[in-house]
Amino acid sequence: MERRAFLNISSLALGTMLLPSFGRAIAAEELLKPVDMKFKKALADTAMTAATQAGASYCDVRVGRYLNQFLTTRDLNVENVVNTESAGVGVRVIAGGAYGFAATNDMTPDGVAAAARQAVAIAKANAKLQTEPLILAPVKGVGEVAWATPIVKDWRTVPIKDKAELLIAANKAGMDGGASFMQSLLFQVNQQKYFASTDGSYIDQDIHRLWMPFFATAVDQKENKFRTRQGLSAPVGMGYEYLDARPEHKLQAAGGVTTLYTKSYDLIEDARLAGKQAKAKLKAKSVEPGKYDLVLTPEHLWLTIHESVGHPTELDRVLGYEANYAGTSFATLDKWQTKKFKYGSDLVNIVADKTTPGSLGAVGYDDEGVKCKNWDIIKDGILVNYQATRDQAHIIGEKESHGCSYADNWANVQFQRMPNVSLKAGKKRLTPDEMIKDVKKGIYIVGDGSFSIDQQRYNFQFGGQLFYEIKNGKIGQQLEDVAYQSNTQEFWNACTAICDERDWRMGGSFFDGKGQPPQVSIVSHGASTSRFNGINVINTARKIG
Repeated sequence: MERRAFLNISSLALGTMLLPSFGRAIAAEELLKPVDMKFKKALADTAMTAATQAGASYCDVRVGRYLNQFLTTRDLNVENVVNTESAGVGVRVIAGGAYGFAATNDMTPDGVAAAARQAVAIAKANAKLQTEPLILAPVKGVGEVAWATPIVKDWRTVPIKDKAELLIAANKAGMDGGASFMQSLLFQVNQQKYFASTDGSYIDQDIHRLWMPFFATAVDQKENKFRTRQGLSAPVGMGYEYLDARPEHKLQAAGGVTTLYTKSYDLIEDARLAGKQAKAKLKAKSVEPGKYDLVLTPEHLWLTIHESVGHPTELDRVLGYEANYAGTSFATLDKWQTKKFKYGSDLVNIVADKTTPGSLGAVGYDDEGVKCKNWDIIKDGILVNYQATRDQAHIIGEKESHGCSYADNWANVQFQRMPNVSLKAGKKRLTPDEMIKDVKKGIYIVGDGSFSIDQQRYNFQFGGQLFYEIKNGKIGQQLEDVAYQSNTQEFWNACTAICDERDWRMGGSFFDGKGQPPQVSIVSHGASTSRFNGINVINTARKIG
């Protein structure tokens, strides 16, 4: 599967496509059955003992239970409801200075011990081919700790009937608004991840995520054409309360400290508006190619951040170790070493983190047992850091891992994956309306669309969902057939204004692919509405004959 298929979902076949080959379909009530903590700890201890006895100098064990529920609807019909469970144990070791990994769904002492010994045998075989031993950044064992996504409403407790009725109601609202066809989906994920290592950590995490994409399609039969407007919801690391359509949620964090979380999502209203806007697209003016000042909303900009900053600052791509799913990186070590490489304008400050509440990447610890944190990647426009795991940190002079290790299931080995990568809000008070006031010739873009980017994450082209002309400081008529072209450095250096924190919000990807064999991860990207001057815009309409 191409990587962009993970980011731009356009088929109801997705529900089937995402089901893991090692999973099993289960009844909905089985989703709530817990796994005993003592059982998980005993399995982990058995694996670590077997590994060290076989000659491992280090061992970590991931006992995982992965629960998913997918609902798909079309128009006023439910097309599919699927509940899946996958459970097993992954064992990673170091022996002879090399990694070895093995996994099993035989969750018995004999089964996990056999997997541990197999991992050691693989490591010893790898060591014969490895020229230098692995160097792991130190991690202090944390003992027995737990972390959970702070949710108000567990999606597993919400009746499927209620969820299906919500999706059908959204479809009806979209068709009432002007759509000829509607399809909507609901993805719900619960990852129960238990990590243990010979460093002395036993970490239990209960992680919840959900996303509800939809597609409103309007058809003009006389003109023989159609247009689609996708939903604008962000996939989130939250509970079902995200769909309660209230202005905001407040949760009590540790110590009774009140923390503000991301705004809830009104699925019905977005669907109604999508139907209207999809219909309006049929008569929208086709864009005139040329140079424009672009005003990009967070619902659009997250994808540009993902492709042009997130992926090229993954250290394994920078080093040439990873080239699957669109290649390596232009942001090579020599650029970083100068401490002067102008990735963007002075306004551009981009941070990485796995701690932002409500984000997809938010966890307490990564899949190497590293406590998660945040750090600068681009500061005042200068490239200052990358994304690194325990075995990469020493390459860039870091004393500890950034906490970027992730595996999408127990059967796959963990490796470097993107954390949340976000554009910081502007420091000066600025609203989108104020930003637009001095734009003479521009385009206002809402939502993500199709895209293309080269192997080094440098030259690119991005579309969107909605486009509006900006003329003499005012938003005007709707446009169609818009895509902008640039290169990463030119684009980010063209950033001339960023709205303040009042406008900051997150988008993200529920299905970001990387690696071989491929793995799917989740990641959020935050931004405020931002302006980019003098960007080349092309017309994407196909004219036949």
